[in-house]
Amino acid sequence: MKRIILTGGGTAGHVTPNMALIPRLKEEGFDIHYIGSYNGIERKLIEELGIPYHGISSGKLRRYFDVKNFSDPFKVMKGYAEASHLIKKLKPNIVFSKGGFVSVPVVLAARRRKVPAIIHESDITPGLANKLSIPSATKVCCNFPETLEHLPEDKAVLSGSPIRQELFSGSRQEGLALCGFDGSKPVLLAMGGSLGAVAINKAIRANLPDLLKEFDIIHLCGKGNYDPELSDQAGYKQFEYAKSELTHLFAATDLIISRAGANAICELLALKKPNILIPLPASASRGDQLLNAASFEKSGYSYVIQEEELVDDALLKAVQYVYNEREEYIQALSESKLNDSISIIIDLILEYSL
Repeated sequence: MKRIILTGGGTAGHVTPNMALIPRLKEEGFDIHYIGSYNGIERKLIEELGIPYHGISSGKLRRYFDVKNFSDPFKVMKGYAEASHLIKKLKPNIVFSKGGFVSVPVVLAARRRKVPAIIHESDITPGLANKLSIPSATKVCCNFPETLEHLPEDKAVLSGSPIRQELFSGSRQEGLALCGFDGSKPVLLAMGGSLGAVAINKAIRANLPDLLKEFDIIHLCGKGNYDPELSDQAGYKQFEYAKSELTHLFAATDLIISRAGANAICELLALKKPNILIPLPASASRGDQLLNAASFEKSGYSYVIQEEELVDDALLKAVQYVYNEREEYIQALSESKLNDSISIIIDLILEYSL
């Protein structure tokens, strides 16, 4: 039996693609172990799947001044020693990393132990953690054609992002029932991540009367953003967060409004859902969502509105346009070559396993 170590953490986006690979890895007969931080979000998610979990010390490497910059390098060094010990003990055939700072010492330790490591970069330009890992990697998978320009030619593989297969098993009728909708109107879903997106929430609620004339609306508003004054509004269903029911909500949806995080938009691509992207502005990020959204717009997968353009009825007009042109968007999404990412990545893992 071959053994693989998966790593990645810090946010759900650094864990869920690994989770998407697990069923196929089991089918291929791999013994699967996971290395993450001691108490990161990844621990609970992975342990729920019954996968052996190994925690290591993790420090964040920052581009800006912070007093923790003086202590975190020692955490990274400790994590490297712990990862090296674990790799020596577990003797994996290969390591697969989805990124996040906890993954850096694991990939570096794999190189020291002469174990092949495949890493995955979600955004158009590699983040700092993956930049540090790329020299030690055997192959680097990515989501966007533009990313190939930023990677070593002999290592780069355009794979797309692994998508959890349960997202494809939803029931439209169950999704409608969860929301109390009768199916007589098309359904618009707005989401901004687990914490919500203030700008998206405001824009949806500001345009609610006009949107409800044509659509039933599912609003994933984020923790603490539920509006009790709208709880009885016909055709409008709020959720702070959706977990197991998300697959049914997606199945019930005809059009989606979303931020432009790489994993989120790759799910929209895989589900072939016409969508409007409102990327996080550069003032609140390193600008990766702006690049992600621009790439999807260029490919014909998405309609993009910048956050600062969310004035008056701009969102309402965008919704009407995309819904009217939905067949063209569905056609473009269906023709994407990035819809078989799990098979591409599993083939690489099989090829490079020791």
